[in-house]
This record gives sequence, C-alpha cells and structure tokens, in this order.
Amino acid sequence: MSSPDDHQSTETAASVVGDVTGTGVFQVVLDGYDAIYDALPRGETFSRLWRTNAYGGDFPEEFAHLGFLTVAEAQRMRELLRLGPGDALADLACGAGGPGLWMARQSGASLIGADPSAAGLSAARTRARAAGLAGRSRFCQGTFEHTNLPDGAVDAAMSVDAFQYAPDKRAALAEFFRILRPGGRVSIIAFEVDPAKVAGVPVLGADPIPDYLPLLEAAGFDVEAYEETPGWRERVNAAFGAIADASDTLTAEMGERAAAGAFAEAMLTVQIHPYPRRVLAVARRPD
Repeated sequence: MSSPDDHQSTETAASVVGDVTGTGVFQVVLDGYDAIYDALPRGETFSRLWRTNAYGGDFPEEFAHLGFLTVAEAQRMRELLRLGPGDALADLACGAGGPGLWMARQSGASLIGADPSAAGLSAARTRARAAGLAGRSRFCQGTFEHTNLPDGAVDAAMSVDAFQYAPDKRAALAEFFRILRPGGRVSIIAFEVDPAKVAGVPVLGADPIPDYLPLLEAAGFDVEAYEETPGWRERVNAAFGAIADASDTLTAEMGERAAAGAFAEAMLTVQIHPYPRRVLAVARRPD
C-alpha cells in the first residue's frame, strides 16, 4: 500500500511533467504555439514588439520568428555547420520556418522542417512559397524525439530556442544522432535551465539541464563549439517585459487563448529567471 507521501510525490511529478503526447511533446506547449501561430496574422502589436525587442529588428521580416536569433548568431551557426549547396538540413521545432529558410537561402542547402504544430507548418509552407524556396524545402509534423525522418537523412541539423522544452533531452539527442549522416553536424541554440529554480514548475521542471555539453558527449557527438550567446539576457527581458506590459492590447488583437499563452511564458521568465545561460552548441557525428 502506498503512503500519503508517495501519493503526493506522484501527483507532484505528474503536475511537473504534464501531458506528453505519444510523439514526445508537451501538450500545453503544442496548444500554446498552435494558438499563437493561428493568431499571428492579426497580431500586429505582438509581431512588432517581438521583432524589436527579441532580436533588434535585424532579421529579415520575411524570415521573422518567435525566438531570439539574431543575424549574427545565424551567420555563426551557418559557418560552424559548414553548410553548402546540395547539403540537406533539418530544422527541428522549426515553427513557422523563418531561421531554417534563411539558412537554406544563405547556404544553398535544401531544408526539411519538422514541428508538431500544424499551424506553424502551414505558415512555414506559405513562407517558403513567398521566398521562392518551395522547390528545395519541405515541412512535416515531427518532434525532437520522433522526427519521422530516415536514418542518415541529413548532412546537418539545427534547432533554435526550443530544445529546453524537450521532455526527454537524451532521447532527443539520440534522434539528432540517428538522422545525421556520419560526419554531419548539429547546431543547437537553447537555454540552460537551473533545476533549483524550476523545481515543481510544469514543462521546464520535467527535465531541466544546466549544461548540455555532457549530454552531447554521452550521445556520441564530438563537441566542436559550446559558447554563451552575447546580449541574450537583455533581449529576453526586453521582449518578455514588453509582452507583459501589452497584455490587454494583445488580448484584443490576438484573442484570449493566444495572448494568455504568450503572457504566461513572459511572466514565468521575468519572475523566476530560470535560465543561467543561452548557449550555442555545435557537435559532429563521428565518421
């Protein structure tokens, strides 16, 4: 017979982990991003505030995104991945496709974007057509743990500002390793998470990783770069602060569901400061 303490521990664990789909994504994260991508066409204020504060407005608007990636970071990522014409690139948790499509245009590589959000994928396909990249890009439903790609499918893989939300990061890195050809590289920009600050917090508290480097090495990768991205903290605070301050306007423009998801993430971030660093990691699958 279980004790009351055992029962309470089980309930606490369930509240932290939340509902994870069979393909390995938090349902609350999926629902939140579906709502935001559905609302973006009428979210003029959100888009303006995010572009201005999250990455200084320097990313081309046709490749705008919901992360913090700057042009300088994207260029650094492209150089470290050593992408070139004819290479195949996978962008996992691609969302509406902005950074991956930018990478494809700059490098001449073809792109496979994978994301669990149907709304995000629809937006990505529309963007690819508008950018003249539909002929060398495709987008499919998939998650970090289940990309639905064959073994050795790509020469390079990337993910921007999403990996901290993966429910099982070791399984996710195993999937990166599987889909890469021998000698291929993965580049991940993600937030390290302080376990002490997210204890009991849904999603972030399920698998908090304060340092991804040991996980990359344990997955079989040779780590070639692991560095903190410059200026990230100021941009994160500015972007989420602006979203919190504009909650009433965002609700009126985007609807309560989308605005509530954006506001909740903003308040969590500015109140508990769960991220000690935002890092760029590049690792190679050995030959």
